[in-house]
Amino acid sequence: MKKIKIITDSSCDLNKELVQKYNIEIVKLNVSFGEETYADGDMDSDTFYNRMASSKELPKTSCPSPERFVNVYDCEEDEILVLTLSSKLSATYSTAVLAKNMFEEDNTDKRIEVIDTANGSVGQGLLVIKAAQLADEGKNLDEIVNTIESLKEKVTFYGSLETLENAIKGGRVNPLAGKLINALNFKVIIQVIDGIVKPVDKARGDSNSIKKVIENIYKNISSEKKYSLAIGHSNCKEKALKVKEIMSKEHDFKDITISSVGSVMGTYTSKGAILIGILETV
Repeated sequence: MKKIKIITDSSCDLNKELVQKYNIEIVKLNVSFGEETYADGDMDSDTFYNRMASSKELPKTSCPSPERFVNVYDCEEDEILVLTLSSKLSATYSTAVLAKNMFEEDNTDKRIEVIDTANGSVGQGLLVIKAAQLADEGKNLDEIVNTIESLKEKVTFYGSLETLENAIKGGRVNPLAGKLINALNFKVIIQVIDGIVKPVDKARGDSNSIKKVIENIYKNISSEKKYSLAIGHSNCKEKALKVKEIMSKEHDFKDITISSVGSVMGTYTSKGAILIGILETV
């Protein structure tokens, strides 16, 4: 049986335990504060969020170089599956494909497949873990690719943003309107759909916004089916644990994971965000 290497990028926000359990290779994106550039994850969460809050300008994110992908393609496995951040949010997918073409020119014995997950953070992470589980079950590369492609549109992903501070800094929200929304304690609710992050609702206060996010998630749950639940938090673990407690009482999930939102996704969510994703287990 051929062993399949599973590779993804750091925007998947998977916790270290899952990465180690399934031997997943992570290719890091970049985050820059002015002239200083860091690989995603090289700066601890507290330092990153504190520095971002004190910075007048929003950090800039960038996709990995093709060389980073080429380096991880040079592995002992003959077959490789790469799952990337949505191509509508980043050039990471096209970079992974470019690296694949470069690598295969001199390594004709390798087979590399690259999937645009049309997702990010916990949504992307759910698909990566599913691919790794299928590989462990002995599924071949074609079977895994076909399954993941069919599951992409079945990921449900909503989130609650604590503040619009980063949206204001990034020029995506009018400063006056954004400050007014923050002052009135409104939290923006987002959804990832068709590979794009869209604001879909708002609620006043933390508890109301999280309640709305959970309600949206439950609209996509059948009591007769099993789901994997992923909860991401932007440096607010206690809030994530509370969400886990609430959701565990309403549905018997097959598995629940909690992870920290990394620097790349955290640049856009700001501190205090909660992201929730579910995927039906098949």
